[in-house]
Amino acid sequence: MMRLAGKIAIVVGAGQSPGEGIGNGRATVLRFAQEGAKILAVDRDLVSAEETAALAAKGGGECVAFQADVTREATLAAAMAAAVERWGRIDFLHNNVGVSVAGGDTPLDELTEAVFDRVSAINLRGTIMACKHVLPVMRRRHSGAIVNISSVAAYENTYPLVAYKATKAAMIAFTEQLALHNAPYGIRANCILPGLMDTPMAVDTRARASNRSRAEVAAERDARVPLRGKMGTGWDVANAALFLASDEANFITGVALPVDGGALVKVG
Repeated sequence: MMRLAGKIAIVVGAGQSPGEGIGNGRATVLRFAQEGAKILAVDRDLVSAEETAALAAKGGGECVAFQADVTREATLAAAMAAAVERWGRIDFLHNNVGVSVAGGDTPLDELTEAVFDRVSAINLRGTIMACKHVLPVMRRRHSGAIVNISSVAAYENTYPLVAYKATKAAMIAFTEQLALHNAPYGIRANCILPGLMDTPMAVDTRARASNRSRAEVAAERDARVPLRGKMGTGWDVANAALFLASDEANFITGVALPVDGGALVKVG
């Protein structure tokens, strides 16, 4: 039996940046579709969202692309409204948007107000506003699950980029608040903390920014992973999201789940 059969999901950040492999958002859409969910694939880049939707449809899933910019609250509200208009409800919201190097983030001595505001708006404010507009829909039905993407950077003691670390730490606190305040409505909220992942945004973006080969950047990141000396992939994050969205996790809320190959074991 498919674990999400007949369920309605919204994945914000369903496209992906250019590069090799598969991103966390696209992989999550495909896993949800494989398990029977109907999905609104939301992304600022409509073409990329449509590519994701086409891949889901090719596998037999029902997926519709929708353009929204997480820095514009009205577009997020429109995405929630579109899902309700099409399917009548929303069972899951998965917030997958986040930038670090791609957003211009830096160590503190180089950080500008403009970069900090931009990264904060994308990484944190967008998720908060998406949740703001999905909660009334879920509360009316006294059910629903929200999964937010944080990062092991929230806890990693050597992580150098200020805005990314601060926003991903705040994501954990927000998710805990979301879980507690909505538990009486039967709504669960959890977050995933990916570690070093082999995705286009994580690897290809860094390779371009540092003018190095992808292979060199990937090898450097692999060497830092305790488990098998190999980064995870978007599928690892997608599988964690699937579990947290499914009925198998119906008594789990407010958790921060590392998907990191043992990275956080080294912290301290």
